[in-house]
Amino acid sequence: MKKISIFLFLFASIVANAQSFRFSGKIVDENKNPLFGATILVKETKKGTATDFDGNFSINLPKGVYTIQASFVGYKTISEKITIIKDEEYVIQLNTDATQLGEILVSAVRVNTDVPVTFSNLSKKEIAKRNLGQDIPILMNYLPNVVSSSDAGAGVGYTYMSVRGSNGERINVTVNGIPYNDAESHGSFWVNLGDFASSTQNLQLQRGVGTSTNGSGAFGASLNILTDAVSEEAFGEISNSFGSFATRKHTVKFSTGKLNNNVEIAGRLSNIYSDGYVDRAFSDLKSYYLQGSYSDENTLIKAITFGGKERTYQSWFGLTKKQLEEDRRQNPYTYENEVDNYEQNHYQLHWNEKINENWSTNLGLNYTKGSGYFEQFKEDEDVSDFGGIVEATNGNGETDLIVRRWLDNDFHVVNFSTNYKAEGLNFVSGVSYSKYDGDHFGEVIWAKQFGTNANIRDRYYFSDAQKTDFSAFAKATFDVSEKLGVYVDLQGRFVNYQTKGITSDIVPIDVDADFNFFNPKFGFTYEINNDNNLYASFAVANREPNRNDFENGVTTPETLHDYELGWRLKKETVKLNTNIYYMNYKNQLVLTGALDDVGAPVRATSGNSYRLGLEIDADITLSDRFSIRPNAAFSSNKNRNFIASIAGSLENLGKTDLSFSPEVVVGNIFTYKPLDNLQFSLLSKYVGKQLMSNLGSRVSNNDVLDAFFTSDLNFVYQISPKRIFKSIVFTALVNNIFNAEYVNRGYYYTYDYSDGNGNTITEDGAGYYPQATRNFLVGVTLKF
Repeated sequence: MKKISIFLFLFASIVANAQSFRFSGKIVDENKNPLFGATILVKETKKGTATDFDGNFSINLPKGVYTIQASFVGYKTISEKITIIKDEEYVIQLNTDATQLGEILVSAVRVNTDVPVTFSNLSKKEIAKRNLGQDIPILMNYLPNVVSSSDAGAGVGYTYMSVRGSNGERINVTVNGIPYNDAESHGSFWVNLGDFASSTQNLQLQRGVGTSTNGSGAFGASLNILTDAVSEEAFGEISNSFGSFATRKHTVKFSTGKLNNNVEIAGRLSNIYSDGYVDRAFSDLKSYYLQGSYSDENTLIKAITFGGKERTYQSWFGLTKKQLEEDRRQNPYTYENEVDNYEQNHYQLHWNEKINENWSTNLGLNYTKGSGYFEQFKEDEDVSDFGGIVEATNGNGETDLIVRRWLDNDFHVVNFSTNYKAEGLNFVSGVSYSKYDGDHFGEVIWAKQFGTNANIRDRYYFSDAQKTDFSAFAKATFDVSEKLGVYVDLQGRFVNYQTKGITSDIVPIDVDADFNFFNPKFGFTYEINNDNNLYASFAVANREPNRNDFENGVTTPETLHDYELGWRLKKETVKLNTNIYYMNYKNQLVLTGALDDVGAPVRATSGNSYRLGLEIDADITLSDRFSIRPNAAFSSNKNRNFIASIAGSLENLGKTDLSFSPEVVVGNIFTYKPLDNLQFSLLSKYVGKQLMSNLGSRVSNNDVLDAFFTSDLNFVYQISPKRIFKSIVFTALVNNIFNAEYVNRGYYYTYDYSDGNGNTITEDGAGYYPQATRNFLVGVTLKF
């Protein structure tokens, strides 16, 4: 009997020790947001897995003591000993490295809910779901009050976005706090940053004036991009995607992880190609990103270089209404090499130092080199515009030729900021200095008949430009009471712009202009309770004209007074942001609807104007499987007493609509997760009617862009193999699933002529950019 009892005891002990228990839980960040793709590793067994969309993980383990390691790119890896004797469920919080680049840059150019600024964040997790080759403006399309577009119609190549009706020239863009907007045109050319989304840790879009930042003033929004954080663990990643219009993206990424707990090297190589929805509107984009970092407890030094080379067939001329009806995919250009060819390389050095628990500093250095041209065939050109380089081949003093218009520029930046944090106080001050040097020139590379003393590539125009921009700011948030916080932000900005020579229209340009701006911002936040707060702010922004404005005779700076009033609600299953804005402009430079001879939008001073709007966005968890993220913007955007030339005489048209400013923009993301590792999202967008001019359709209705509604379907499926790969992620995106034929951007112009009886007649014309009908992209990402 004793033998039987001993046997049963030993048998029970063996069974108990052999039994597997479920070790599961969730990995979250400091704000309790789930981390998708975080790695959980059991060191003793070498077993591991990756978290699903909700940050959940699960591993079966026998009874015992284990070392559990949790890691995620940009976060501190943690290791803990745990004892498994039953099913266990943990919530593991990963914290960002206090010395990583983002921590200090957040205080310099970004805001949180303690600051009375209207903003939206887009995380790496959200970007990855649709990162199949389309540019950043397209990936941002579903943020509140954003409208995005592309020349070629498929979201690759030349892409654009507007926020609150303000186009890209009025959106301040920084990369790691370094200004990205072109110093002369104020535009952001995303075509030069192919696949930059793959090297983006997160981005923040501040609507309105926002906080003080570096570079040109924000007149509609500011976009702050933070590149990849330092990775604690080594990894490799290969991504490939394919889709409609021969679109394809190939990306390779790597990180060494921290070597000797201090040094990390990481990089990316990418190639994106697309034929475009528009005929022959191809884009060939090659890009790279490389960073080396040193970090210890108090220091982070980061050297970064990134850039790209693009070759894009021109499609910026758009289609007439008749061409749009005949064949919306046609391209009016016929010359086989009507291409844009440009290369841009950036070199950044960032040094962040944590001096003590209160003080930290950031030094940023940047050098950007850009050089390239676009090539264009010109028929029956007046030879007098080419300074004797070519000779006429017909009786009208004209000839056919091919030109290249070059831009060769250098951009230097120095940023420095300090941050002091104490209980109830966050104080940031900084300075920024930039210098831009740019040469504009044109070459004749072919002509039917060159002049006797001319050589191929002789320049027919040249102008050089130099711009310096110095700014200093100090801003603080401090608690007046337990519930009331005050925000003060003061900035001085001092700009000098000089250029001399002749333009491509063979018109002299001689500018030496100084601008001195003072941009104060004030506001407060009031915490009603733990779930609700209110905020209000007033901000002033001033902005100098760009090069095209000077060419068109505009020399007056514009001023914006921005009033914001908002309410934020944050509960476990509901997050809601609601705000009212009133943006009052003086001498606002608005788009006339026309383009110049290189496809750049022409602007004119509108006098006084305003934008008044309501914005709502929410994130609602309906259940473990369903969630919705709706947003809506309703606005009135008006010129006051707008004066224009109609039929040869000036007319006061009274209150007219601001161009390219829809009154209604509504979006939604509906997400369904039938399985922990499978997700479907239906993304929808409605954009109301837009006018392409400020004339209120006074001449004709050719300036109207009709309202449109589109929907995309996004599919993500992740598996976690036990060998070789940490995870394999399959992604699919069907754009415009209902096959809508829509146009979301265009241009408009008017011209006068005499009818021969002493009367002046005003006629108009327009160009439209058709966007792609139903199309798809599919991809797979291997992580190891």
